[in-house]
Amino acid sequence: MTNPLCRLGALCLYLLMLSGCASVPPSPVRPIIVNGCPLLTPCQLPASKATQNRDLLQQIEATELAWAVCAAQVDMTITCQKDNDVDVQGPIPAGASNPVKPGAR
Repeated sequence: MTNPLCRLGALCLYLLMLSGCASVPPSPVRPIIVNGCPLLTPCQLPASKATQNRDLLQQIEATELAWAVCAAQVDMTITCQKDNDVDVQGPIPAGASNPVKPGAR
């Protein structure tokens, strides 16, 4: 006959192993948050096929619009990078140069 204490220990071990088999709802999936600036895309100017003055005026307007879109994209990226630098490094005192060296990113 085996020791009753051994039976009790084996029973406890068996019950502990079964406790991991309970069905539990899966953990909710956490969204991935990317904290970065948008990528720049190359600026493209429309092709020109002006044959008359009115075509040339339309071409100038289209070119100015393309430059405005490109400048807005660059400004948005610069603002985002400045905001990220302030978040990482803390506020930069007025008159102090930026401690991040160019090309460090």
